[in-house]
Amino acid sequence: MSLSKEHILSLLSEIPDPEIPVITILELGVIRDILVIDDTNIELKITPTYSGCPAMKQIEDDVRKKLTEHGFTSITINTIFSPPWTTDWITPQAKEKLRQYGIAPPETTTEDKSWLTGKTKAIACPRCKSLNTKLISQFGSTACKALYQCNDCLEPFDYFKCI
Repeated sequence: MSLSKEHILSLLSEIPDPEIPVITILELGVIRDILVIDDTNIELKITPTYSGCPAMKQIEDDVRKKLTEHGFTSITINTIFSPPWTTDWITPQAKEKLRQYGIAPPETTTEDKSWLTGKTKAIACPRCKSLNTKLISQFGSTACKALYQCNDCLEPFDYFKCI
């Protein structure tokens, strides 16, 4: 058994996000750090996408299960809130996977604060790529997504909000 950080990362890269199974927890950016203490002790730091994210318990369970299946026996998982998670941590590959899955990925970085002004921005439809879309609700299938509709193909879609 290898206790290298790289080996542990490769195992964690196999764990899908519980709410969006097309991307992994690594691609989502919730794994913040891995510390190999010694031959039997591993500590992981994870950050929720938002403070009340219901998927965090499932992510913890999935991490423990994956690492236990590969012979790790002493696993400490600490949830950290600082720095807070941001959509900037989603990998470019994951953003493309989201788009192909039918979820519009965050269009910009967290520097975009247009939502504070109440102005809605044009979000490209992940199906037909049209910018002729409208915000239906600030809350989509999960709290981290908003619900939009394309005015051209008429399909509703989730938009992963910039956080």
